[in-house]
Amino acid sequence: MLIGFGLPVSGTWATPDRVGRIAVAAQRQGYDSLWTFQRLLVGDGQPLDPVYRSVLDPLVTLGFAAARTESIRLGVAVVNLPFVSPAYVAKQVGTLDVLSGGRVDLGLGTGWSETEFAATGASGGQRAARAREYVAVLRTLWRDEVSEFHGDFYTVPPSRMRPRPVQEGGVPILLGGSVPAALRRAGEIADGWVSRSAQDLSRIAEDVALVRAGARKAGRDPDTLRIVCRGVLFRPGRDLLNGPWEKIREDVAWLSTQGVTELFYDLNFDPAIAGPDVDPVAAEERALDILHNLTPVGLS
Repeated sequence: MLIGFGLPVSGTWATPDRVGRIAVAAQRQGYDSLWTFQRLLVGDGQPLDPVYRSVLDPLVTLGFAAARTESIRLGVAVVNLPFVSPAYVAKQVGTLDVLSGGRVDLGLGTGWSETEFAATGASGGQRAARAREYVAVLRTLWRDEVSEFHGDFYTVPPSRMRPRPVQEGGVPILLGGSVPAALRRAGEIADGWVSRSAQDLSRIAEDVALVRAGARKAGRDPDTLRIVCRGVLFRPGRDLLNGPWEKIREDVAWLSTQGVTELFYDLNFDPAIAGPDVDPVAAEERALDILHNLTPVGLS
């Protein structure tokens, strides 16, 4: 299993120097990837967890990290597709892939915050059909000599987008989602699936089975799909990824038997690190301790 690490994007520890230091430390310690997530804003009085109160832009943060690293992959889990046009995301992410030397993974979600839907002028309806068109637009803009698309939600006149991403065929696309239809859709049209922070990891094999079923239905090889797990550590009331270092390593090994191909430790959901009132120096010290103690096996 490939092991990644979440960059500081939430709370007081999400500062330029700490983003750079965590990125460099993760690469040095042998982690495979760095990850961010998106939260545009929080409504006044909206009852959301503290992790969402102050969040850096995910793609800008990955660009910042790209300039400080050479080999580690750069992923976002996820950009909410209703909030921005696929042509704009194709240009942003394609550019990031060029500047990073072909290291980018794009996770896409359909959004859930009504405040964000209102603020972006987006529609929350027909999310499944919109997601299918969105992925199709990205594919044609990244792959075709002349791109063209005419759908119910998006239109691309005959055109060319250059430069293309470095990765052959375009940037890998991972779809989020937790309901059965979304899981099957990831298998049908994407390069893989990425789990959410609230996923019940004890039942993740059931989710993986739905993703793979979607792939088989579409005539695709389910064994080629990536199954990326957001690993939220030390969550109260959860047994998995909680406890001593060796126990967490054992849990990661167990998740690999459930169909997970990649996991990244996301400390932005740890209130002792990303809480809005946490001392950023103490947060970084805790994060680096975790990063060192959970270094991928075989490295030090």
